[in-house]
Amino acid sequence: MSDLATRFKTAQEEVLTLDEAPDVQTKLKLYGLYKQGTEGDVSGERPGAINFVGQAKYDAWAKLKGLSSEAAQQQYVALVEQLKAAEG
Repeated sequence: MSDLATRFKTAQEEVLTLDEAPDVQTKLKLYGLYKQGTEGDVSGERPGAINFVGQAKYDAWAKLKGLSSEAAQQQYVALVEQLKAAEG
C-alpha cells in the first residue's frame, strides 16, 4: 500500500473519532473527496427533487469532476488533519 493510500485509510478512521462532528458543509466536502478519491468522477443520474440529502451528496461529488483520485485523497487527508488540529 502506498504512503498516500495508508494516510487516506488512516484519515477515514480518524474522522470517525473526532470529538465533535463536522458541520454539514464539511461532511459534504469529506463525502465528495472520499467518493472522488475512491471512485473517480461522479456517475449516474442526480437524485430527484424530494431526495435533498442525495442531491447534496451528488452535487458535492460532482463539483470535484476532473480531480485526480490522488489529489482528492490528499485533500481528504489534509481536511481531516485540519479538523483534528481545530479540536486540539
